[in-house]
Amino acid sequence: MALHIGDTAPDFSQVSTQGIIEFHKWMGKDWAILFSHPKDYTPVCTTELAEASRLKKEFEKRGVKIIGLSVDAVSDHEGWSKDIQETQGQTLNFPLIADADRKVSTLYDMIHPKADNTFTVRSVFIIDSQKKIRLIMTYPASTGRNFAEILRVVDSLQLTDKYKVATPVNWEHGQDVIIVPSLTDEAEMKRLFPKGYKVVKPYLRTTPQPDLK
Repeated sequence: MALHIGDTAPDFSQVSTQGIIEFHKWMGKDWAILFSHPKDYTPVCTTELAEASRLKKEFEKRGVKIIGLSVDAVSDHEGWSKDIQETQGQTLNFPLIADADRKVSTLYDMIHPKADNTFTVRSVFIIDSQKKIRLIMTYPASTGRNFAEILRVVDSLQLTDKYKVATPVNWEHGQDVIIVPSLTDEAEMKRLFPKGYKVVKPYLRTTPQPDLK
């Protein structure tokens, strides 16, 4: 069964480069990003894992843990990690699941038979602290992911969870946001958005980004 935004992220237990991962227990009260790789020792994945490792502290600032997955064994992951360090100048610093039996890949619908009936596509799941799936992205094997975009989505989700706002096209942290159309009481808007707001159309009102802290 395909997973959808709003579904509870399936729990699982699987071996990784950092021991057995019991997914929900490993997450604790944090958010998580689970992303898959077609196989080990592939060039695009090598660059992705290095970039995710570089951004780990940025994700941690937002209360987000990152975890990767590939269908090869832990021993392959360990050898690949050395290549990542050698070629990218970055140590792999988060768990990489060894999904040799395709248990997690199947659970999260990461294998698309018309693309490849053995290897996973490049799936990304953003999962919140309540274990709910908040974003699903699927890239073809030939296209590397944009981790700055993944970080941007986390910022948007956490901001819009806290305030009655939405983020517009190409929004970046610190830029103006949109007041949700369901909020119509002017007194409440003035209370919620003390920096003021601009009415472009009755359904399109912008305000400086509220503080995420």
